[in-house]
Amino acid sequence: MNVYTPILVLGAVAVAFAVVSVAIGSFVGPSRYNRAKLEAYECGIEPTARQRVGDRRGGQRFPVKYYLTAMLFIVFDIEIVFLYPWAVHFDALGYFGLAAMALFVVNVSVAYAYEWRRGGLAWG
Repeated sequence: MNVYTPILVLGAVAVAFAVVSVAIGSFVGPSRYNRAKLEAYECGIEPTARQRVGDRRGGQRFPVKYYLTAMLFIVFDIEIVFLYPWAVHFDALGYFGLAAMALFVVNVSVAYAYEWRRGGLAWG
């Protein structure tokens, strides 16, 4: 149990920091909403005149293209996070590592195929 104590303490500190940060932010932060706060931030969509100052929903749908682009970046990040350590220890892993990475690449290829089919890779 002594081996896991630092890990448990670090986990408890992380959870406490997250809870305290959210609590302090909700108490200290301003809660008045104005037109500038409700505006779409760097999304390329102009806000409509129908949005009221107190309306938190925004009343506007985002095109699927934004979500597909975000999903594409997530898939790239996950792929890189797993491919770098595999490439570093390629010799030590042997055939098991090769088979595991082949299955991983097949899984990632399914996500790429979905993106391609939905038009997420067409930038023009």
